[in-house]
Amino acid sequence: MRFVIVTGMSGAGKSTALKMLEDAGYFCVDNLPMPLVDKFAELASGTDQEYSKVALGLDVRSIHEPRALEHLLAMLDENRYAHEILFLEAGNPTLVKRYKETRRSHPLSRDGRVSQGIDRERQILAPLKERADYIIDTSQLLTRDLRRELDKIFIQQQEYQNLFVTVLSFGFKFGIPADADLVFDVRFLPNPFYVEELKTRTGEDPQVQAYVTASPAAGVFVDKLTDLVDFLLPNYIAEGKNQLVIALGCTGGKHRSVTMANILYDHLKEKKEYGIRIEHRDISR
Repeated sequence: MRFVIVTGMSGAGKSTALKMLEDAGYFCVDNLPMPLVDKFAELASGTDQEYSKVALGLDVRSIHEPRALEHLLAMLDENRYAHEILFLEAGNPTLVKRYKETRRSHPLSRDGRVSQGIDRERQILAPLKERADYIIDTSQLLTRDLRRELDKIFIQQQEYQNLFVTVLSFGFKFGIPADADLVFDVRFLPNPFYVEELKTRTGEDPQVQAYVTASPAAGVFVDKLTDLVDFLLPNYIAEGKNQLVIALGCTGGKHRSVTMANILYDHLKEKKEYGIRIEHRDISR
């Protein structure tokens, strides 16, 4: 029996995650009243093979206040119900934007600002996040990215270190990405823009990649970059970081940055213990 509690910030994708788990064969129940959670946990921890994979959605609508959450966690501990906690996270700006786009009201801010409800919700759910086995920050994730991460954890049974890495290429003339954690300037590399047959192509093209990487400086940079990132990631994981955006920029974001971002992504995607995606922000500009 595998019993998964799916929880997290309202607007971070909990309902979407439950639907994905249901598609994967999990028996899913969302927003169960707190008095019934004990019985559900008892069922989920039993030996009935009809329900070998069970997921329970819990959010602030069910919990209401910290005292109710304390009771839930104490109950799980006292009865030794084997369970895993998946916590879906997202940054405040992302959550506010999602609520504005959907025109829904936050469950804790019906008479006030969405941001105030989000802050209150973080306080209530903090103990669940501390106890979480898996934390996925969906701020930068597309639906397919979230599905891939859930498949990795709950279907393929791969180890997951609660870190999702976004490798992002960009053009400096369009501005440095506001959410970048690490920024690398690759404008020192040979620029295909000044080669007539390469000018209209991008870093996705093998000829552009060959031109950029032919420079001796490119090989040295790749070695030093991958070595630095390999050193940093385990330390970020140990520090508790859930999301990392590594941005590589050139002038226009079409040639050099795309090439280097692809190389870094190919290097990192071989590591199965955390999530990884790539985005070329300015490649079509």
